[in-house]
Amino acid sequence: MPQHTFLVNGERVTVDVADDVRLLWVLRDVLRLTGPKYGCGINVCKACTSHVNGKAFNPCSVRVADLGPDDEVTTIEGLADTVDADLHPMQQAWVEHDVAQCGYCQPGQIMAAVALVRRVRAEGRAITDADLDGIRNICRCGTYNRIREAIRDGAERM
Repeated sequence: MPQHTFLVNGERVTVDVADDVRLLWVLRDVLRLTGPKYGCGINVCKACTSHVNGKAFNPCSVRVADLGPDDEVTTIEGLADTVDADLHPMQQAWVEHDVAQCGYCQPGQIMAAVALVRRVRAEGRAITDADLDGIRNICRCGTYNRIREAIRDGAERM
């Protein structure tokens, strides 16, 4: 079995899995990080959204062989560590706006929101409704209004 080495939530890991195994299964089944959820497996629902090198991506559509030793994956489990706090500001906004119902999509929603805020800030502007419309994570419970409010609040805190 080939070995693959990369960073996950600040720690270097090496896994022995076939090259074509999707990173989502490595995260969930090998590394036991269950924050990224399996929803569709084809990069549509975005329940697995995590970050690679600070940008949102969907590990269900990435082969483990596509990562290099310097690539850093951040999952919801490691998000608070990026700000050295118990909760990331976006997670705190989620709690205060009572966003979650079933909660299944929430890790992916939060990771997508953080990546959006970082991208918009790098562009030197504020979040717009069009930016919020661009988040394509599916929430079957329909908490989209609370999600939008939490993203705006979380952005102010970041």
